[in-house]
Amino acid sequence: MGLLRDRGFRSLFLADAISQVGAQVSLLALPLVAVIVLRASNFEAGLLNACETLAFLLVGLPAGAWVDRMRKRRVLIVSDLARAALLASVPIAWALGGLTVTQLCLVALATGVFTVFFDIAYQSYLPHLVGPEHLVEGNAKLEGVRATSQIVGPTLAGFVIQLITAPYALALNAVSFAGSALFVSRIAAIEERPERRPDRHLGREILDGLRFVFGNRLLRAIALCISTYNLMSAARTAMLVVLLARDLGLPAGTIGVFYSIASVGALVGALTARRIAARIGQGPAIWIPIAVCVPLQFVVPLAQRGWLLWVAAVAYLGIWACVSVNNITQVSFRQGLTPPALLGRMNATMRFLVWGTLPIGAFLGGVLGQAIGARATLWIAAAAGVIPLIPLLASPLRTTRELPTASVEQDLH
Repeated sequence: MGLLRDRGFRSLFLADAISQVGAQVSLLALPLVAVIVLRASNFEAGLLNACETLAFLLVGLPAGAWVDRMRKRRVLIVSDLARAALLASVPIAWALGGLTVTQLCLVALATGVFTVFFDIAYQSYLPHLVGPEHLVEGNAKLEGVRATSQIVGPTLAGFVIQLITAPYALALNAVSFAGSALFVSRIAAIEERPERRPDRHLGREILDGLRFVFGNRLLRAIALCISTYNLMSAARTAMLVVLLARDLGLPAGTIGVFYSIASVGALVGALTARRIAARIGQGPAIWIPIAVCVPLQFVVPLAQRGWLLWVAAVAYLGIWACVSVNNITQVSFRQGLTPPALLGRMNATMRFLVWGTLPIGAFLGGVLGQAIGARATLWIAAAAGVIPLIPLLASPLRTTRELPTASVEQDLH
């Protein structure tokens, strides 16, 4: 049980479990509403995918400074309730006959804004809730929730979409976010309101976060790696659903099973990340998974009806396992390295850098998909997969088994 014996962490765990399953429904339902229900073009599908993450580019940096000024628990609750209301508008508009691709993009963008605040507050609240000595366990358990939801969610979403159509399936996600807010509200560990400094300045606080990340060579290497990986991953994600749904003509249930198989990898990564880091060292546990991803990415574009579809799903499984190990290791390192007063701004800066490339990648995927087709775009994304490995191999992460923490005075500049 470990941390699950703690009521506060258990409430966060349950809130995360509910919202993650609902989120998996929307991840499949939103693009299927656009591609199948509204007959969106490849470019519009890429644009919708870009809108889902554009908020990290638009408000990612100031959000960190704002979160550092507020109680994190309250930010989590408000963000959940706002996302529930936004997603509920889609089935309402569909029932009234007024749903458009424009509305889907606006809902995706606004939901993304509240996701920015939720994610930054969530990663900044965890150290307060469990303490620095339990960060790896806490991140691993929450990553396990995400991985399990990614296994169950797509299959559930696929068949729910087939049963009640994609717009109404989004209503389930709205309910899940409301349930998540309920569980977060039960957490008793309410942190003190951050001290209001008379000389505080938003721009200066944002610069503090940027200086902290770019001034540390390990954080800088991680940011460059994940930002370039997410760039090509977003292009792949935008066109993979187009390939499966339109080019191959697969039903929603089959697409859900494809993603569920791939998502098993995230659970494998969550269950093994601590052991892998203990065996090969923390630094290698960050760069070796990215290296293993490189050949696997060339298998995904081979997807065809029949056995090749499931070979691509297994390759995708391997990619998700590697990304999960990398994610748990480097996020735990970042949280342990950063002083509490800077956690929000560090997380915001990293999110801005590594998630800010997602809308750009999705937009490029849509443009390429419109010009040369979905499958060709997947091949280009696979070929670019070697780029994220370069900054990691050029940094001390290549050989560093034990990464520093905030309590260790070490010059890394």
